[in-house]
Amino acid sequence: MPQPISPSCGKETTSERIRRYGNELLHRVLARGTPFNHPHHMTLRSFSLGEVAEILDVSGSSLRQLSIDGLGPTPELGTAGRRSYTLRQINELRAYLASARPKEALKFCPRRREGEKLQIISVASGRGRTPTALYLAQGLALQGFRILAIDLDPESWLSEMFGYSSNALGLGRNASMYAVIRDDDCRTSIRSVIRSTHFDGLDLVPGSHELNLFEYEYNRHSETLKGSDVRGRMVSAIKEVDENYDVVVIHCAPKYSDLNLTAIEAATGVLVTVRPQLPDIASTGRFLNIFSNLVASREKTGTPVSYDFIKFLVTRHDPRDVSQQETVALLRGSLGDDLLTATVWISDAIQEARRRKRSLYELSAGAVGRSAYEQAMESLNSTNAEVMDIIREVWGRPSQASRSTAAGKAKS
Repeated sequence: MPQPISPSCGKETTSERIRRYGNELLHRVLARGTPFNHPHHMTLRSFSLGEVAEILDVSGSSLRQLSIDGLGPTPELGTAGRRSYTLRQINELRAYLASARPKEALKFCPRRREGEKLQIISVASGRGRTPTALYLAQGLALQGFRILAIDLDPESWLSEMFGYSSNALGLGRNASMYAVIRDDDCRTSIRSVIRSTHFDGLDLVPGSHELNLFEYEYNRHSETLKGSDVRGRMVSAIKEVDENYDVVVIHCAPKYSDLNLTAIEAATGVLVTVRPQLPDIASTGRFLNIFSNLVASREKTGTPVSYDFIKFLVTRHDPRDVSQQETVALLRGSLGDDLLTATVWISDAIQEARRRKRSLYELSAGAVGRSAYEQAMESLNSTNAEVMDIIREVWGRPSQASRSTAAGKAKS
């Protein structure tokens, strides 16, 4: 194949040669017709009658009677007549119960009502962002909220948990949020990059290696591509699908970047993860300084920045470790009520689920050990319950923190 000649000097530059290699590889692979933008097939398990009763906060006997009377969705009958429901059927049960018990409609169908604004939560800063974004999005979906998860990580770790391969999406064209905020004629609607997931009520904008191009273009065209313009594009894109969702969960990339700062600026609330280790706390402090500078620059232009909340979450916490106990106390002394009461405990069950590219919500207790499963689920559910209470407070609703977030034993 003849090498292209640069019109500027008659000889191909190093950058042009590298780009040619990349384009040639992409062209040859795409020519083979590989379906890069299709996810691995994933399904969500059914939930036992006991789990459904806990999710909906109703008695198992009342659900059993509904099934006997032929009311609501028809559950699957297993061995010994055991009933189980898919997540879609759980949501159908929500709709039925909300209609049958109008005084408890908000309890069963927590979707936002007229006048309640969309909550855009950026999960930012320290390690633990991916599992935090994953369990928050899935936990809220299990509770009946309509969720849009946006993966801004070029490695697309969150997307992989929903079956969207990072390698595949890296080769896809206009397959991520980059397609929505890019600064050329190829910009597209957010509707074209939203993908369904195996969780009913939870959609995803997958991550992609294309997101790296944003940083390159932002720095290259810093004079014409202003942060406020990009933020405006992101906000406008989300507003385009505003009526379809209650909460947007944005999974930020694992580094300080203009894209992350844009996502944080576009959010209505920020959830900062931090591990109870001094180096991680120092890293969080540095992030907060960058965050502060971003807000200050906006304030100087006469555009005040206001969040519904900025909260901090301790992840990978070993409550039996004395030094970690002291570190959590240090955090609580500095952050006060902005540090969530619940912490996400370090758990072999969570790690085993991650190894299988699944979440605990997708596995039964027997798959990872009942004791470890229930302990981890309690930690996760308590965290999600606090975040749900924050959302309810923003919407002007009463607290329901005593309820569990999903299957598994949980206490707030």
